[in-house]
Amino acid sequence: MNDDSSARIVADLRSWIAAAPPGARLPSTRTLVAEHGVSPVTVQKALRTLASQGIVESRPGVGTFVRATRTVRPHDHGWQTAALGAAPERGPRLSTSLRTTPNDVVALHSGYPDRALLPERLVRAATTRAARSDAAVGRPPSAGLPELQAWFAAELGAATPAGLAAPAAGDVIVTPGSQSGLSIACRALVGAGRPLLVESPTYWGVIGAAAQARVELVPVPSGPHGPDPDELDRAFAATGARAFYAQPSFANPTGAHWSPDLADAVLDVVRARGAFLVEDDWAHDFAITAEAVPLAARDDSGHVVYLRSLTKSVSPAVRVAGIVARGPARERLLATAQAEAMYVSGLLQAVAVDVVTQPAWRTHVRGLRLQLAARRDLLAAALREHVPQATFELPAGGLNLWLRLPDGTDVRRLARDCEGAGVVIAAGDEWFPAEPAGAYVRLNFSGPDPGSFERGAQVIGAALAALR
Repeated sequence: MNDDSSARIVADLRSWIAAAPPGARLPSTRTLVAEHGVSPVTVQKALRTLASQGIVESRPGVGTFVRATRTVRPHDHGWQTAALGAAPERGPRLSTSLRTTPNDVVALHSGYPDRALLPERLVRAATTRAARSDAAVGRPPSAGLPELQAWFAAELGAATPAGLAAPAAGDVIVTPGSQSGLSIACRALVGAGRPLLVESPTYWGVIGAAAQARVELVPVPSGPHGPDPDELDRAFAATGARAFYAQPSFANPTGAHWSPDLADAVLDVVRARGAFLVEDDWAHDFAITAEAVPLAARDDSGHVVYLRSLTKSVSPAVRVAGIVARGPARERLLATAQAEAMYVSGLLQAVAVDVVTQPAWRTHVRGLRLQLAARRDLLAAALREHVPQATFELPAGGLNLWLRLPDGTDVRRLARDCEGAGVVIAAGDEWFPAEPAGAYVRLNFSGPDPGSFERGAQVIGAALAALR
């Protein structure tokens, strides 16, 4: 019935559009609901159908308009075929988590927290101050502003046990976000044609960074509590790899949080193999029921290269991260960073260090923990009620729930069906460096409008039932 109603609205609007001039605004959703006696979801489905056909265009917060038809000369880009050569076998693709969506959908796919969870007042005030400072016109040092280097070092130093040497400010390299840091690490520590061990599943960004650097990824099975140290050791022995990338605290996508015993066991393997552990502490500020204690704090011998981002917790507009490394590895990382980006905007660095050194920053992070817990539990309860076929672990931190669906579920089709009903989810195969080990989807509980989680779970449950 819903599909028939949507098709009828599409047909009626096509007739209306045929008589309307380009740029004309379509009747509002409320008007169409009243005229056709259907739900807003049905109307939005019809509008998405027209948009996918190139007939209308949606402008969030403004309305839907008749798309202007332009006749243009087709461009011949065939010359690029020879210039580019063969495509890489694992060419990176745009992740679902980076997609922007209309305001009228339930967005459970994003990799970023909702604006309401950001320290917006602190960021705006810091931006104003930075714009009036020398940072607005000066060139910062290649390794970063000294005060921001010192902050990254002090944060890690606070977790360093007695008897171990805390990192110094000079051990820090500031990068334009953690994705840049991953690219730098792949090029500087691994190199083209060399193997990099990764957890499987793992963060899609390292899969893309490795593909760009022509690094060979070697998956190591990892579950809801982390990898098996014996499997990791076997992978080192079989491949001769000299680096392992991992997210010990609230891994993306699984939410896994390593125990102290597992952390020690992994460090023992890495040291015995004379290798590096690239630790991505992306969710340090998103702890909920457990603390993010970096493995890098347990190592002062240079085996752990530590990556800490502020982009998600401060603001997506402030793309700033820090790499903490010691010895010759730090010099090689810095040289690669200089070749890639020369330096990070001093203005953005000044904003970042201003925000995180304000007393209100700590207050914000404490409050964020409570908000994330409430959102996590709200989505989890809705899923348990409406998607009983799915299983998942309740993460102790991070931004996501990692759902295991019944074997044989076509997760790509499920995602398409959900989107057709106004709910955007991320198919889990994006997070596997090789063939997926099962049917998974990742849902972000930190996105906008937690009041829509119930409807989102209902749509997922109905779509899953229809598939089966």
